[in-house]
Amino acid sequence: MTFTGRVWKFGDDVNTDEIIPARYLSHTDPAKLAQHVMEDADPQFPSKVSKGDIIVAGKNFGCGSSREHAPVAIKAAGVSCVIAASFARIFFRNSFNMGLMIFESPSAAAAIKEGDIVEVDPDAGLIRNAATGETFEVAPIPHFMKQLLADGGLIAHIRKSAGPPVEPRV
Repeated sequence: MTFTGRVWKFGDDVNTDEIIPARYLSHTDPAKLAQHVMEDADPQFPSKVSKGDIIVAGKNFGCGSSREHAPVAIKAAGVSCVIAASFARIFFRNSFNMGLMIFESPSAAAAIKEGDIVEVDPDAGLIRNAATGETFEVAPIPHFMKQLLADGGLIAHIRKSAGPPVEPRV
């Protein structure tokens, strides 16, 4: 599976409050969260982002609180993946648990500019900037984490693995 998208660029230390502000945490509907994604970092972002777009950021993306709303909001906005120089560890894990594909690449994050068109091949571990032709290698996603992503996140994976619900006998 390879995907291509337009880049939206953010800097270092983008925290979960900037990804989805705390004032919207009462919403649990992913579509509602998507309406406010990244608005404290860029107030126009929710109206500019399109399905398949890619976020590229600096170091420590997703720092701050451990809210799962952050990767949910990004995914619900149609962002295909996030590429960053580094991720806060809890955001890293929450992203896979919520089904958001992320890639850690300091060189890609530094070289890719806003508006560039980027092609990502997760199976080959390659990011290609179509604007410049530069290619960046990323660590492959471990098999079990690929399965989480394919299933739509941890909860969907557990449901799929458990099989159909069993009706109690009376």
